[in-house]
Amino acid sequence: MMNPFMMRMVRAAKLDVPFYEEVEADQGAMPQAMGVVILSSLAAGVGSVANHALGGMLIGTLAALGSWYLWAWLTYFIGTRFLAEPQTEADLGQLLRTTGFSSSPGLIRVLGIIPGLGPIIFALASIWMLVTMVVAVRQALDYTSTLRAVGVCAIGWIIQTLILLLLFTLLGGGAN
Repeated sequence: MMNPFMMRMVRAAKLDVPFYEEVEADQGAMPQAMGVVILSSLAAGVGSVANHALGGMLIGTLAALGSWYLWAWLTYFIGTRFLAEPQTEADLGQLLRTTGFSSSPGLIRVLGIIPGLGPIIFALASIWMLVTMVVAVRQALDYTSTLRAVGVCAIGWIIQTLILLLLFTLLGGGAN
């Protein structure tokens, strides 16, 4: 039998819309949502070891954590300020809780440690996490339009990617 935390992660990964509504309303779910993000980030770090040695684990974990928070914040800002629907009423906590749980599929990134499978696993996890992120955003921002949630997620992701590329380039981690 699965514990309640694991059941919540499974429900999130299965795109269970009522679950995202439940987490949006549950202010006590923040520690669990952060736990999912940390576990997912650690899975990304472990999955990076095959390509980047042990240093890749720390960098992969920190990069996954930072990029999740940046993307969630940008999504909240864009979704509530620029692309809100009339009924949109949300706070950052609601979005952090729902998007935290939307990181659940990222746990499969731990399988990236298997030689030759890393890029495939990371690509599958990214697509799955994007889909769960759209569901999380749609519910947290009370959207009636899934397309609007896709747009908000895409815009936030593009801005986040540009910011991270700039940071990695400034810090010497960019491609030469």
